[in-house]
Amino acid sequence: MIRVAIVDDHPLARRGVEQILTESGRVRVVATASSPAELAPALASDLRPDVVVLDLYYDGGPPSLPAVTDLTATVRVLVISASGERADVVGAIRAGAAGYVTKNSSPALLTAAVETVAAGGFALSPQLADMLQAELGTPAPGSVPTPRAPDLSAREEETLGLIARGFTHSQVATRMGVSKATVDTYVERIRVKLQVGNKAQLTQAALARTRPAAP
Repeated sequence: MIRVAIVDDHPLARRGVEQILTESGRVRVVATASSPAELAPALASDLRPDVVVLDLYYDGGPPSLPAVTDLTATVRVLVISASGERADVVGAIRAGAAGYVTKNSSPALLTAAVETVAAGGFALSPQLADMLQAELGTPAPGSVPTPRAPDLSAREEETLGLIARGFTHSQVATRMGVSKATVDTYVERIRVKLQVGNKAQLTQAALARTRPAAP
């Protein structure tokens, strides 16, 4: 059973997410909270969650990106939000989120996203994939990209971008015209060079390598 904590400032929303996940039979909701601060006892308990499902906005304030950063230091975070805005999606992933699903997603997609994140993967609502692809491939107008160090080869850069967009190793191999074993080798080299592990960290690394420099 995957242990999950739910953070949302709307009681009905918390109840709805809890019911969806519980009905799957594969998830146990061990805590619910109206804010990240209320989650502290659950994170310190013997039944600490494997995944925190975190609403991005509270009380009409700015996106809770600092909370994402704080939580991801100790637990995997799946952001759920009514917002599908590019800045919110990219900001959450750069802050460390292992996934982002919109609140108009189906119950099955939400459950699958929780399972993917719990297993060390990266989950994204399908309608957000093109947005993330654009962010990975196109710097903001007028921005100056940060230096890309350590350097990756052109093929490693291509591999990293495709993996970050959700392609499996086999799919990457097909698109690049190489064997899966070659892609596996590229990924291992990337992990060593960038000092990252799972797919979520690879995605975050890909975004970091396109982040504009501060003015």
